[in-house]
Amino acid sequence: MKIENLDIRRAAASDAAEVAEVWLRSYAAALPDVRRAHTDDEVRYWLREMVVPAQETWVATVEDTVVAMMVLDGEDLDQLYIDPPWRGRGIGDRLVELAKRRSTAGLTLWTFQVNAPARRFYERHGFVAAEHTDGERNEEREPDVRYVWSPEAEQAHGTA
Repeated sequence: MKIENLDIRRAAASDAAEVAEVWLRSYAAALPDVRRAHTDDEVRYWLREMVVPAQETWVATVEDTVVAMMVLDGEDLDQLYIDPPWRGRGIGDRLVELAKRRSTAGLTLWTFQVNAPARRFYERHGFVAAEHTDGERNEEREPDVRYVWSPEAEQAHGTA
């Protein structure tokens, strides 16, 4: 079900509180069994003071309400969170397409191995698992997987 009044734009400082709440709700819904390394207030502070003002942060809004957020750091897709009631409506698809347009050399990202829906989503979008870890390098100590997307591979497979 496509959303007619969806707007995707760069996040403003005034979006930070909503961005944080989307992140928190999405993480809790998608990863209920994964230990969080930071409290809700620490996540809110991090997004408000460090991420939104200093990184390439994008929001998807419907009627001026943030329903999704994405952070790009060069060729790294660092964060992509959709508010649970808005999942399955093509918002993530649109954000990934934006990320691909903005990083034409390719993209990398990390997700937890237990996050099967995210893994299927990224694989559907042409990302390929390039590395699996035991979680030793992330704060949650959760096994994760690094995905890579390259425009050349996508063109070769006809998925562009």
